[in-house]
Parts: sequence; C-alpha cells; structure tokens
Amino acid sequence: MMPEREGCVLVVDDEALIALSLSDMLEEMGLPVCGTAATARRAIELADLHRPVLILMDVRLKGTEDGVHAALEIHRRHGTPVIFITGSREQETIDRIHQDHPAGLLIKPILPKHLKAEVERVLG
Repeated sequence: MMPEREGCVLVVDDEALIALSLSDMLEEMGLPVCGTAATARRAIELADLHRPVLILMDVRLKGTEDGVHAALEIHRRHGTPVIFITGSREQETIDRIHQDHPAGLLIKPILPKHLKAEVERVLG
C-alpha cells in the first residue's frame, strides 16, 4: 500500500482528544496528518506505511511500550525527527526522552503558537 501523501505528520498520543487537538493545529498550519496512534506498535506501523516527515510523540502510551521505545525504533528504521510531548516535568521522564534523538520537546498543555514554533524550528 502506498502512502496517501508526502510530507505528512504522524500524531501519537494515547488520549484521543489530545491527538485530535494536535491534528487540528497541524492542519491549520497547512501540514497534513497521515494518522494518529495510541500505542507504540501502531505508531511504528503507521511510520512504516506513511514515512512521515515529522512525528509528534507522547511519552506515555497505551500498552507495554512507551513513546521513547516507538521513537527509537522509528528512528532506527527511518531517521524521522520526533518532537516529544509530555505532561511530566520529572527528570526521569526528560532523561528517558533523551535516550532517543529528540528533535524537540513540548510540555502539555500545548498552545498552537508553541507547536508552530517548534515544528517550524525542526522542519526548518
């Protein structure tokens, strides 16, 4: 199956309302969203299918694997930049994020202007 479009963004968050909100913000910026995922496994599947130019990745996901696990696997396969999203300011969480190659980090709640600035910085 071919990806639907080039230059899309994958949104990974276990909370459907947050994933929808982030997707809406991205689309208002003119960035198509190629999918949303609530688990690490689904995030990896969608990244393989669509080859997004960017991933917004929550750290805590449904299932046994977290967003850092998914990001490490996706980075290994595709090198896709990941902006991590977390509601936690705990050092343990921040350290876990830095096990990967984070392109950026946003702390919830995410305002559209902060998302736009971070996406523009990462995508250049």
